[in-house]
Amino acid sequence: MKKLFFCLFIVSGLYTSIGAQELKSPDGQLIMDFWLSDIGVPTYKLSYKKQPVIKPSSLGLSLKKEEDLIGNFNILELEHSNFDQTWKPVWGEEKEIRNHYNEITINLEQQNTHRKMVLRFRLFNEGLGFRYEFPQQDNLGHFVIKDEKTQFALTGDHTAWWIPGDYDTQEYDYTESRLSEIQTMMKNAITENMSQTSFSETGVQTSLMLKTDDELYINIHEAALIDYPAMHLNLDVKNMVFESWLTPLANGDKAYLMAPFTTPWRTIMVSDGARDILSSRITYNLNEPSKIADVSWIKPMKYIGVWWEMITGKSSWAYTNELKAVRLGITDYEAIKPNVNHGANTANVKKYIDFAAKHDFDGVLVEGWNIGWEDWAGHSKDYVFDFVTPYPDFDVDEIQKYAKSKGVEMIMHHETSSSVRNYERHIDTAYQFMKTHGYNAVKSGYVGDILPRGENHYNQWLVNHYQYAIEKAADYNIMVNAHEAVRPSGIARTWPNLIANESARGNEFQAFGGSKPNHVTVLPFTRLIGGPMDYTPGIFEMDISKLNPQNNSHVNSTLANQLALYVTMYSPLQMAADLPENYERFLDAFQFIKDVPIDWEKSIYLEAEPGDYVTVARQEKGTSNWFIGNVNGETPRESNIKFDFLNKGEKYIVTIYSDAPDAHYKTNPQAYEIRKVIVNSKSRLKQFSAPGGGFAISITKADTEAMKDIKKL
Repeated sequence: MKKLFFCLFIVSGLYTSIGAQELKSPDGQLIMDFWLSDIGVPTYKLSYKKQPVIKPSSLGLSLKKEEDLIGNFNILELEHSNFDQTWKPVWGEEKEIRNHYNEITINLEQQNTHRKMVLRFRLFNEGLGFRYEFPQQDNLGHFVIKDEKTQFALTGDHTAWWIPGDYDTQEYDYTESRLSEIQTMMKNAITENMSQTSFSETGVQTSLMLKTDDELYINIHEAALIDYPAMHLNLDVKNMVFESWLTPLANGDKAYLMAPFTTPWRTIMVSDGARDILSSRITYNLNEPSKIADVSWIKPMKYIGVWWEMITGKSSWAYTNELKAVRLGITDYEAIKPNVNHGANTANVKKYIDFAAKHDFDGVLVEGWNIGWEDWAGHSKDYVFDFVTPYPDFDVDEIQKYAKSKGVEMIMHHETSSSVRNYERHIDTAYQFMKTHGYNAVKSGYVGDILPRGENHYNQWLVNHYQYAIEKAADYNIMVNAHEAVRPSGIARTWPNLIANESARGNEFQAFGGSKPNHVTVLPFTRLIGGPMDYTPGIFEMDISKLNPQNNSHVNSTLANQLALYVTMYSPLQMAADLPENYERFLDAFQFIKDVPIDWEKSIYLEAEPGDYVTVARQEKGTSNWFIGNVNGETPRESNIKFDFLNKGEKYIVTIYSDAPDAHYKTNPQAYEIRKVIVNSKSRLKQFSAPGGGFAISITKADTEAMKDIKKL
């Protein structure tokens, strides 16, 4: 580990006025200026290679029943420092991450109230992070945030990739538009969800991806979201100024705080190349190091599951069709006639375990195993699940023994139905049940409106609940994959047992009417900025009516595109989401899913343009094997791949899984080709990608025997 640290302190009493304080990135390309306005309002601006990125923007917080922390400030002290450290994540897109920044800390005092507030700015080569800090003090103890007034004043009517601001869901397709068009396009951008609360015709969610007419790429997000509501952005269309918009509590207040306290970081990434946005690790670097001392139990997993058959409607979560309501502990499932399509039955689960064992998958997820699914959503029901009682046709002990005999781990499912109080009442019992029965990972869910009533998925109370569940899971050595929770903000650095989140429109929506074919070319620039996504890729049968004649949805992707997602959509928890019988039909293509790793030594973004295409090369951790994935939008294109990341003087066998020339996500999605060639570091590949398509490539060291009958590229 490498670490350099330098500090310079300036302490000279109160500054009633002071010139702008300049902070440069380590490479000098980014410059942040800070000053106090004539009325003492903290103000900053940001430029990149002498181009304005953020125009003068004010900072501050509005308080309830107290004078706002916005104006009338003086500067007490300035502190400059720099930091350079290389650290090793437990899992990730690379083995090591460099954390290199210059910092300025500005200690402020409000003249009339004598309350103190600190603004801390960290400038990296790829962007800026800043936050508010409140030290322990005599004049500020408990306080309530009414609004956060952080501004991001943009330089023009940029192109944006956005989803509607919403307190309860991120499960929207992305809209590409000018900022000035958000208001008119908002109505069509809001699509139906089981829980949703929009707040403004110009409100959008972070991570927000922007592109200027001068081809600067800008990304606005947040890092280290702890004990604070998630930040949205609300646009002043006339002035092109975004202002932070916090998710409220049930009573309308935004956050209840007490000093000492630090807010989450607000982040602005900037580059003249889209690839630099994807390779940035600012979000992780602004989080604290791991608080889990022994991380040996945290292991990336590749899994299959009894899930897609329920998502498509082929089978059901519910055990019976005869119940209109369920009372846990009173309803007698032994006396009720089962339906014929309950997916989580012992015999069916054993088939998945057999398939996992045959193809060397680590785990099997089973949903719908526990009682209560007949009456689980839409009724504002508190005691909805107990997380330990199986249906009569699911033998927990037998499944445990069978999976262990096959060398397969079972993955638990905890759907809370957003009854958060109920989950917290049962969480210790539920986690202990998992450990007793050999489950080391849990997929949790928060579908529907939150209980207690009036709370939202992304407010301070729920953010604290998600954090509580993660930390409690760590006590039991359990990994967490949270669905419908708040979008991640790099927390997985501090709590690496948070091995994945959903928190966006995942692959499941392909069975709910479909997603835009370019959706997966936007997600790496938005949702994945904060951490890995359990996107559940690997769907091979695109016509959902073949699984369920009542469902006419279509997966808007080619088969090759689905393979590429294992590389482009990073996650240490990757699912092969389709049914085993569909993989049996395409075993040659399925080989890539079997081969592709889930933990990486190094990642190189070869090509990227939000909404159009993403091409990534990744080296498997601890080996010389490389894998490449490309996902494409609606326009067919040709990639030009250089293999200069390979070791010089060595030969490699490249297996290319690609779209056939006539492939198309809608009309011919299963048209693919597989070919092998020999390459070295000087080789070049031109590769076609169909609309909604892509390609996946595996690269292994070649020996003389293996190279027989394989042509050079």
